[in-house]
Amino acid sequence: MTAEEKGKISVETENIFPIIKKWLYSEKDIFIRELVSNACDAISKLKKVSLQEEFEGGTDYRIDLSFDKDKRTLVIEDNGIGMSADEVKKYINQIAFSGATDFAKHYQNSENKAEIIGHFGLGFYSCFMVSQKVTIETKSYRKGESPVLWESESGTDFSISKIEKEGRGTKITLYLDAESGEYLDKWKLKDLIKRYCDFLPVPIFVDSEKANREKPLWSEEPSKLKPDDYKDFYNYLFPFSGDALFHIHLNVDYPFRLQGILYFPRLTHELDASKNGIKLFCNHVFVSDNANELIPQFLTILKGTIDIPDLPLNVSRSYLQNDPLVKKISNHIIKKVADRLTDDFKKNREEYQKNWPDIALFVKYGVLTDEKFYDSMKDSLVFKNSEGGFSTLNEYWEKNKEKNQNKIYYANETEISSVYMDLLKTQGLEAILVDSKIDTHLIQHLEMKNPDWKFQRVDADLADQIVDKEASPGIVDANNKTESDRILAFFKTSVHREGIEIKTETLKSQSVPAVILLPEFMRRMTEMNSMMNREETSKILKNHTLVVNLNSGLVKAALREFEGVNPEKGKRLAEQIYDLALLSAKAMTDHDLSEYTKRTVSFLEEILNKN
Repeated sequence: MTAEEKGKISVETENIFPIIKKWLYSEKDIFIRELVSNACDAISKLKKVSLQEEFEGGTDYRIDLSFDKDKRTLVIEDNGIGMSADEVKKYINQIAFSGATDFAKHYQNSENKAEIIGHFGLGFYSCFMVSQKVTIETKSYRKGESPVLWESESGTDFSISKIEKEGRGTKITLYLDAESGEYLDKWKLKDLIKRYCDFLPVPIFVDSEKANREKPLWSEEPSKLKPDDYKDFYNYLFPFSGDALFHIHLNVDYPFRLQGILYFPRLTHELDASKNGIKLFCNHVFVSDNANELIPQFLTILKGTIDIPDLPLNVSRSYLQNDPLVKKISNHIIKKVADRLTDDFKKNREEYQKNWPDIALFVKYGVLTDEKFYDSMKDSLVFKNSEGGFSTLNEYWEKNKEKNQNKIYYANETEISSVYMDLLKTQGLEAILVDSKIDTHLIQHLEMKNPDWKFQRVDADLADQIVDKEASPGIVDANNKTESDRILAFFKTSVHREGIEIKTETLKSQSVPAVILLPEFMRRMTEMNSMMNREETSKILKNHTLVVNLNSGLVKAALREFEGVNPEKGKRLAEQIYDLALLSAKAMTDHDLSEYTKRTVSFLEEILNKN
């Protein structure tokens, strides 16, 4: 090599660097990731060489970042393998890609700004996003190789010359431009190292202070780790998140490479399900907080890390959507999650059920959206029951199919002490309890998968077992009317509401004067479409059924008043019975409640005045 050599890197690269400078401005932090990961690669290469060769300089490997505010310089230095002059020309000057002009045109309007960095050998050139000049001082580990200096003020023109340099490795100096003074700050640099390079297997120092954790727990042998190791790592990754329920350690070498740890967090609210807490890494280098294309949507509520060495460092959304490797990895993760849950269900059901309130939401979502997950989890899907325990649907079915007449009764958890549940319990019937907005969709899905199962909401229709089918309709009066006919006519005269249907039944219980039934099909459709807002609830109430209990003493007393000397009092009693049924069904609107209060106060005052 002559004393100094100058030249252009490539004519075509003149089309690349304006794009780097302009379209990647908002992503410019990633130059730190690129340069530091390159430095780590240089050290990793030297470690491999050390297995076969001897070299000078020792094995105290490290990467140092330092800065000079007065000179506006930022330095990234490593003591890795270094480069010879020929290697600088090969790896720095010859950007190894074809069709650079087409490549530049393709990305001029690209929204995936970070996508071009890291591809086609451009990682190093990300430094020109923040620099007006860049120098590289490097010395190969090989004996006899001269240290060289590479300089460029544009990224297209360069010069190479011999220099004096102590020790192997590479020192890159960035002369920051006027807009990039933020990188002359120790705390900014430490924050970027923690974000992007925290788990690189080399100590990284910022202004002589250690800045990275180094060892990622996911690369350790699971058999050598203790529960507290996983707990501490979770708290390190996600401070102030409390303790996770449990975890899955991923460690695959074939047919693809994958490592990671997925944690099951405690969900304090259903909105927590929208949070994305999985960090995507490539060879220990942070890539993205967004693993949505890699992780099935129902699993994005999990937290943790996934490291996929075979993904590009700057993986794009379109890449993840189209790469067949991604689909294989996604299926593997689904299988590992399902395996862990079903194993817990079989081996430690008590603990599984204890954790169920925290995992139920994503399990149900997974069952709805992923066929393989459904097949794995269908027998481990549990529901609270009206007896205070938990049941799988198979268990409920086998236990109750005879007396339930092939129906699966269900109710909202808030209805556990309702009149409907009381009626069921008096006849030895059970119901499963649902407690989230997703359950309406789940029930529909389970009915489709299991045609023999028919789900019935406890307030949608009366179970046959609580109706006395053999009760006598009563004596026929002079007008050829039975007591049932008279009570029906009485309530139709007394209770007026748009859309209401009134029926009479003889219930086995005497304590319930009347119940409200809400149409199952309409209620399911409304819940699925609107998640039951007030307006939709009002629409349902326009089409409901009032079932009057012929076995109720209160109903019979009201009829006597109506047919006797005080018909008006009878009507008011009928209205009161209807109001009580609405209250029991939690089906009163705000207007209904207000009117009910006024009528009740008036009725009580009238009674007191008569006394």
